[in-house]
Amino acid sequence: MEQNELQKDLENALVELRKTEERKFDQTTDLIINLQKFDPKKNQLSIFVNIPFRIKDKKICAFLETKHKSIETITPNDFKNYSDKKALKKLVKKFDFFIAQASVMPKVASVFGKVLGPAGKMPSPQLGILMDVNDKNIEDIKKKIENSLKIRIKEGSVKLAIGKQSMKNEEIIENTIAVYNAVMKELPKGKENIKNLELKFTMTKPQKIRLK
Repeated sequence: MEQNELQKDLENALVELRKTEERKFDQTTDLIINLQKFDPKKNQLSIFVNIPFRIKDKKICAFLETKHKSIETITPNDFKNYSDKKALKKLVKKFDFFIAQASVMPKVASVFGKVLGPAGKMPSPQLGILMDVNDKNIEDIKKKIENSLKIRIKEGSVKLAIGKQSMKNEEIIENTIAVYNAVMKELPKGKENIKNLELKFTMTKPQKIRLK
């Protein structure tokens, strides 16, 4: 499917979605990529995609040796406060993303791994491990995180927030195409593994986009 055609189909889908009943909140725009001829058990994929337009501000927490003024920090001295499951679950809910200083990473893995791992929020070498902690590195990593999406493929479809209803159509379309291209590149058979796409707002039925 040519990018231009996909762009047109996404535009038409958004036009239809915008005809639906107005809600009292800014609905999330979800993208669903339905897969085919693909075994997620054999090919569990986890990738970061850089998107052109930020969807929302992300709450980021850092595991660092010492407190840092520009980011919420948990130091090894605080680790004892997270010995029970309730505190750990609360922490996972509170933050969208976790980063860590390389030197504290082994301890982070043993104290927080059992909760951060299954939630897909474990600091990762792809985007989240800091060798040197300074203002510039922290600001750089925060910027990258704000404009990236983590995609984990562990079932027959990928569903993720791609924008907000209040965003312009072009912005939602550009984000969608960035994700579509990145996922297609990672799949063993590329486009052949993608059955179709669906686009929806939080409270609407999905608009199906067939790939030609």
